[in-house]
Amino acid sequence: MADLSTEKPAIAGDKTKRTEEALFPILEELARELHPGRRRTIIVRRDSALERDLGIDSLTRVELLLRLERHFGVRVEETALMEMETVGDLLAAVESAGPKRAILPEMHAPVTIDPGQASAPDQAGTLLDVVEHHLTYTPDRIHLRFLDPSGTEATLTYAELWEGSEKVARGLREDLVEAGEAVAIMLATGLDFFFVFFGTILAGGVPVPIYPPARRSQIEEHLRRQAGILRNAQARVLVTTAEARLFGRAIQAQVETLMTVTTPDELMIGGGELRPTLTADTVALMQYTSGSTGEPKGVVLSHANLLSNIRGLGGAFSVTSDDVVVSWLPLYHDMGLIGAWLGSLYYATPFVVMSPLSFLARPERWLWAIHRYRGTLSAAPNFAYELCLGKVEDTAINGLDLSSWRMAGNGAEAVRAKTTEAFARRYAAYGFRPEAMTPMYGLAESSVALTVSPLGRGTWVDRVDRRALARTGHATPARPDDANANEFVSCGPPLAGHEIRIVDTAGRELGDRQEGRLQFHGPSATRGYFRNPEKTAELFENGWLNTGDVGYIESGELFISGRSKDIIVRAGRNLYPEEIENAVGDLEGVRKGRVAVFASHDPQAGTEKLVVVAETRTRGEERRAALEDRIREVVTLLAESPPEAIMLARPGTVLKTANGKVRRAACQALYESHRLGHTAPAPWRQAAGLLQASIGPAFRRWRQFLGALIYAIRFQLAYRSIAPLMWIAMMIVPGQNRRRRIFRWTSNLAVRLMGIAPTVTGLENLPRGQPYVLVGNHESYLDGLILAAILPVPYTFTVKREMTESPVAGRFLRRLGVAFIERLDMSGGVEDTRSIVALLKTGEPVIVFPEGTFDRRPGLRMFQMGAFVVAAQAGVPIIPVAITGTRAILREESWFARRGRIGFHILPAIRPADDSWQSAVALRDDARRVILERCGEPDLIEERPVLELQEATVEQGSREVEVDLDEVAAPDPHHLALL
Repeated sequence: MADLSTEKPAIAGDKTKRTEEALFPILEELARELHPGRRRTIIVRRDSALERDLGIDSLTRVELLLRLERHFGVRVEETALMEMETVGDLLAAVESAGPKRAILPEMHAPVTIDPGQASAPDQAGTLLDVVEHHLTYTPDRIHLRFLDPSGTEATLTYAELWEGSEKVARGLREDLVEAGEAVAIMLATGLDFFFVFFGTILAGGVPVPIYPPARRSQIEEHLRRQAGILRNAQARVLVTTAEARLFGRAIQAQVETLMTVTTPDELMIGGGELRPTLTADTVALMQYTSGSTGEPKGVVLSHANLLSNIRGLGGAFSVTSDDVVVSWLPLYHDMGLIGAWLGSLYYATPFVVMSPLSFLARPERWLWAIHRYRGTLSAAPNFAYELCLGKVEDTAINGLDLSSWRMAGNGAEAVRAKTTEAFARRYAAYGFRPEAMTPMYGLAESSVALTVSPLGRGTWVDRVDRRALARTGHATPARPDDANANEFVSCGPPLAGHEIRIVDTAGRELGDRQEGRLQFHGPSATRGYFRNPEKTAELFENGWLNTGDVGYIESGELFISGRSKDIIVRAGRNLYPEEIENAVGDLEGVRKGRVAVFASHDPQAGTEKLVVVAETRTRGEERRAALEDRIREVVTLLAESPPEAIMLARPGTVLKTANGKVRRAACQALYESHRLGHTAPAPWRQAAGLLQASIGPAFRRWRQFLGALIYAIRFQLAYRSIAPLMWIAMMIVPGQNRRRRIFRWTSNLAVRLMGIAPTVTGLENLPRGQPYVLVGNHESYLDGLILAAILPVPYTFTVKREMTESPVAGRFLRRLGVAFIERLDMSGGVEDTRSIVALLKTGEPVIVFPEGTFDRRPGLRMFQMGAFVVAAQAGVPIIPVAITGTRAILREESWFARRGRIGFHILPAIRPADDSWQSAVALRDDARRVILERCGEPDLIEERPVLELQEATVEQGSREVEVDLDEVAAPDPHHLALL
């Protein structure tokens, strides 16, 4: 009989050998796909490092996981896969893995979340006020559910959040954290993070979230690279894991202010009431947007900044406590921290959260969480949707139901039209509605979000002529058959209270569809970078903040077309080229200062890939391959992921400006056209080529600038020439009808001289021989002038009574015979209503801009009721006019006119049913709806406060008038001012 004790090891050894023989080719093939131009032959050994030697980063491990499970028929434990360092670790994991199995039914069985209604803390001025509000009214309401990779959950109520935060706050105060001092939080997603974040605020400190190391073996190196952030923030305490705690002395030696490196468990020493004195302007958070080894930039955000952004997003998405937010986004990133978690906290929406690694390992987990918890709101960067397209097998989503998902946010990196369309196509079979896809744009300097696509519209893709955009900077719509067109996705209009604009290199505002630098301002905007006055000064320009991105505006919505700053957004993370260039330039064999690092779009991954171009004089295949390996190792350590492409180039390949700066965009363009690294011409030829290449763009820029300047001067000359003549004519010509005819003729002349050629449609919709009320949206001072020029019949404008106080304009308007209306005194407004009704009954048409005002921000505001009450009382139709383009040509507070397209679209008449209040309301709503459909601007009605039926006090000068709103809301229209 054979000795079984000696046969078992042999059998085990044979199994390992067979696994190795199958595993190594899989790894070799994947590595070759990742780096097709790699010089050194890829040899897989047991001690090969997955990232450094094979280039297999976190995203690539998702693909590796799929290939392993398909080939071996096993289910590899994905958390361990993300932690693995070497091929030997992977080999052991495959050998010990159990059989592949489908997701268990209980893992995706729907969970009923019925928390009941909860109110939003509309009066809260700080984040602590938000928590205290919910603590007062719904302390036992479940705030969040944390899912671990196995699918089990841990829950946290508002009372438990407060209790845990109080314990952390007490521990932080024991460590002598004073008001306003920074507490760095380097923790993975888990309940501890939430306790420490709010515990820091309760202790009076400022949370500074920084991302944790991807793997345990990287902890020491990772901590050393965070020293720059910790020094800049003047962090007093670093809260991290027990493993990282062991390296505390090393990091404290580099950061003078750092007194303690501790863990959440060590901080939770006991409760006790702590309530710091906070105001809306108190710093609530510092977000670091720059890399760790360069000059850190900590975005300073107040409680007011955060709450403004959260409320803006809540309004844009119509968030209520009945919604359910599902997120895997990291909590050190603004999109996950503010948009997902703090937004959920504010609106009392159940928050379902999982680890980013849990999502990366198996992207279907995100989708199943939405299915299981009936998620309604969930957002992610573009690469996440790509992962769900390419890395989720059909067998993994059998029975999936995404019909509850009403807002699928797509932001944090470039939104790709092909990704959104492909995702909608594939997941339509699983209940996903294409109109749920909601592209958005944001940046840390605006807390998180700046613009958001209209809810429920889906993706708006603008196809632009590539050649025209490159040559002229104008986003000309492409022909339908243009296969080479650029496709840009609308990121929507700005949040309520925020404004955006596009400017050229000189800071001059550009018109619609003109590409330029994107700037913004609003209540979410940071006050600057912490202890970095130079970068703060660069951020602000004439009261506007520079985003560093390039784009254009059409119909009030933002289209991002490029990036003027050199940040590389890779899988939602920011990488900083200069840091990597400096580190690679320090390597022996690399020409210092002759390294270019840039991004190149990876269509397969749906994100940006990292490209390193390094000049070297190193010869010999082996030596160059060794240098390439050293570069890969340095970049991997710095960026925590390997570069997708390394190019060793001859001297003179990396393009630089005259003052020595690397021309990354030019290098990227040559790289993507496969021309980077070709034999360099003589220096004088290079100089001549650069000069020749620069002459054309420079000439076009100057030609555009001069053209714009000439047009603006022409506009001003026409206005300043015609306006005095028009005023004199009004003063000396007898008879109001003659004066009105002269006004129409001179208005027409002025429009022609100004170079304005409006497109007018629908003149046939004007009733002949009968009165009507013409109402239009109000965009610019040009609106009235152009209406005066194009309307064929006499009419009466309505003008606010304050204009009578102007000695010049007041006399002009009185001679023209306008109807002055009172906007503030309600009794005067009632008389105005009666006088306008009487005017209409004489057969005189009336023109009203029911918004009452305009400003530079695109959008249709609330319509006041006066014009519609008048029409109902007089029994005359409303004629809606949709005005387009005048705001872009002449913005508020600016007389620098721009060329553009203007449209005046006269729409079919809307007739009142009777003279009742309800009929007037219906007229208003119908007119506003059809104008909104044609004006091409966003709906700003959500920004108006809700009118509540309660006693209100209207202040008028030095006296107060009590107004009974029940009486105002009654059907009698004579209680309404004509506003």
